[in-house]
Amino acid sequence: MKPPRPGISRKSASTAEHLASSFDSKSAHGADLLQPMRDWFTSRGWQPFPFQEEVWQNYLAGESGLVHATTGTGKTYAAWGGPLLRALHEEQKLVDAGKKPSQKAPGLKVLWITPLRALAADTENALQAAVQDLNLPWLVERRTGDTSATTRRHQRERLPTALITTPESLSLLLARADAQEQLANLECVVFDEWHELLGGKRGTQAELCLARLRSWQPQLQVWGLSATLGNLEHACDVLLGRPTGQRMAAFQTTASQAYVGKIVHGATSKSYAIDSMIPPVMERFPWAGHLGVRLLPQVIERIEAARSTLVFTNTRAQTELWYQAILKARPDWAGELALHHGSLDQDVRRWVEQGLREGKLKAVVCTSSLDLGVDFSPVDQVLQVGSPKGVARLLQRAGRAGHQPGALSRVVCVPTHALELVEFAAARESLEKGHLEARIHRSKPLDVLVQHAVTVALGTGFRAENLLQEVRQSSAYHDLQADEWEWVLDFIHRGGEALRAYPDYQRVNVVDGEYRVTSQKVARQHRMAIGTIVGDASLSVVYRSGARLGTIEESFVSKMKPGDRFIFSGKLLELIRVYDMKAYVKPATGKLGPVPRWMGGRMPLSTELSKAVRNKLDEARRGLFLGPEMEAVRPILEVQADWSLIPAMGELLIETLKSREGYHYYFYPFEGRLVHEGLASLFAYRLAQRLPVTFTMAINDYGFELLATEAIDVGRAIQEGLFSEDQLEGDIEQSLNAVEMARRQFREVARISGLISQGFPGATKSTRQLQASAGLLHDVFTEYDPDNLLLRQARQEVLEQQLESNRLRETLVRLQGATIQLVELPRFTPLAFPLMVDRLRERLTSEKLEDRIRKMQIPLEKAATSRRK
Repeated sequence: MKPPRPGISRKSASTAEHLASSFDSKSAHGADLLQPMRDWFTSRGWQPFPFQEEVWQNYLAGESGLVHATTGTGKTYAAWGGPLLRALHEEQKLVDAGKKPSQKAPGLKVLWITPLRALAADTENALQAAVQDLNLPWLVERRTGDTSATTRRHQRERLPTALITTPESLSLLLARADAQEQLANLECVVFDEWHELLGGKRGTQAELCLARLRSWQPQLQVWGLSATLGNLEHACDVLLGRPTGQRMAAFQTTASQAYVGKIVHGATSKSYAIDSMIPPVMERFPWAGHLGVRLLPQVIERIEAARSTLVFTNTRAQTELWYQAILKARPDWAGELALHHGSLDQDVRRWVEQGLREGKLKAVVCTSSLDLGVDFSPVDQVLQVGSPKGVARLLQRAGRAGHQPGALSRVVCVPTHALELVEFAAARESLEKGHLEARIHRSKPLDVLVQHAVTVALGTGFRAENLLQEVRQSSAYHDLQADEWEWVLDFIHRGGEALRAYPDYQRVNVVDGEYRVTSQKVARQHRMAIGTIVGDASLSVVYRSGARLGTIEESFVSKMKPGDRFIFSGKLLELIRVYDMKAYVKPATGKLGPVPRWMGGRMPLSTELSKAVRNKLDEARRGLFLGPEMEAVRPILEVQADWSLIPAMGELLIETLKSREGYHYYFYPFEGRLVHEGLASLFAYRLAQRLPVTFTMAINDYGFELLATEAIDVGRAIQEGLFSEDQLEGDIEQSLNAVEMARRQFREVARISGLISQGFPGATKSTRQLQASAGLLHDVFTEYDPDNLLLRQARQEVLEQQLESNRLRETLVRLQGATIQLVELPRFTPLAFPLMVDRLRERLTSEKLEDRIRKMQIPLEKAATSRRK
């Protein structure tokens, strides 16, 4: 007998057994249950892949699991076929029994969770097409923040058979008093693009919602869909609510035959062509951003040659700049060229998406807003501007071209500085080897749990012991301790230790042992707070007429005054005034202004790509320059080898140089910007403990510079523990002002947990007001409730996410075992030069910076040329 799933009653196992016996691949009278889907595929000129049929069979057998398949190979229909085949089989049984199947749409049977609203429309069309052609009386609808009031009202009365929604909308659904009744017939939940949810708090929110659904429907089947994951077992464990890693091993000792979901691997015939745009002239002393739009002629040539192209950049600011550059060079493309990023108004984004589907757009300059599984069949080419910073991200973006089974996905990588060619070569090699980044879920974020507890109290209400048992069925909270749960209950009921005297923080009442929300004000505030996991507060950009262009971060606008100009939505705008969280603008003419900078604009190299870059440099150290990218950067690396050395695997290169500015120390761990920021601050702090010295720092993805006022014996410092991981967290907090960073991080924690409110429509609060409220609460807790678990969480999030302390610790361990190559330089090397430029960039305008760099490059180029003579 198959054992039950962990944390699910034995009844669920027997239900699964019943399903398995009822839905074998052959029905009782010998008919193949998969044939209707095969016939439907044939009618469309397709043929099911074996992995799709495998998922259908597993679904009919009552199984849950994860589908891992490359973009554009049919994951959607792999997950959708099972529910449809089961419905068709049930109809056939009624017909065989002489009964007429109902033509009325059944209640909710399938929840389809998508991480992006942009995916919902395409998904609805795909699911609806199969339902119509198979003549099932099913109603397929979507519910997101964009759903009309009329549709919402109808769904309030009766949910469709299949509902496509987001984690936030699912949480809002659970906040209904009749939620359990509305979901009484739910059979399946599908998580589209599961990898996108896995690593963040939205994924944790989804885990909690799923645990609630399982408590109501123990036989519930759950399937996740993902294209780019390096840790499938972990992802499947989280999806199915199991402990992960060491906890899973410990769990299996007590339940030796723990329920194991299916991991189904998709078709492997997807072909990728990854090329790099090689600059016609390779300068031997590159600097970040230098190439900029210099490769614009080649980019335009590539766009011209293709039917439809997506031009991906890593930041919204780059998107605006490249859009302007292309349009200026090719004004005849006006109307055929568009841009797309998450801050643009949804109507603009919809227009762009529809134009891509219909093949009306020659090119779209975009960010990660178009990364995920939207199907734009006419797109036959992707350009990636700058390093993708991760292997999985490049794979995801490449899959936007040729988004059909068997079609070639072509991506051309455009460097923004010469050394990025090494990253392109490393990314291609990692893809060929199948090395993708892992996504690790978050463990026990209590702000999300507080929000969920209030959501359940607002919906059906709960008893403390029942909800604790339910919450522990999620992987994120599997080891939630009783005292942590008691703290959460006290926090939502009495406001916690420091806020007991304030009624506004007593959001949940206990009535006959049940926790319930009885205040209408609390109910309204909480429903608005459910969506706050998504992102930071921002301002709407609107014309005086009221037409909305999109959103922009308040930190950018706060530095501007009326009359200042800036580029947004591909337009030159002039700021009129800022009022009630709106930036009022008018069209402007003349010289272009600055481009807004959004948070998250500087992505670090991933662990996987960092390792691959070190491997390519190791090959170059041995004289191997494999591929066009490495041949192109060969002159740069040969100068590096002549004046210093190219670091091999297992080595740490440290370059030292004395100039008029002081003593320069360059470290090259090749671990990405965030880790280097932590290492630079940590080393500066530890060195300053040895002798009084002042440091200036510069950081990039390859290494960091410490510019000191005094000479330092780096070798001795290393021997005395510079690379030690002892006292790491304490030293980080001292060196990076992590306390102030945690104070700012507390705003997100306070907002998600409902401690601060963004206000109501028409009375929203600014980011400054929210930060002031959160800062006041942070100070109150620090003084009067220092053991507050939300304070602890904010500090931990800063360490783990902003400072990547775990990866930093692993890097220190690696460096302790590395061979140190300490090289005294006669002049700046190709690796040191971009770091020096980054440091100067903080002090000089772009015009003065370029002049200064040109003067610095002249003697270096002369020296590099003379070495060959």
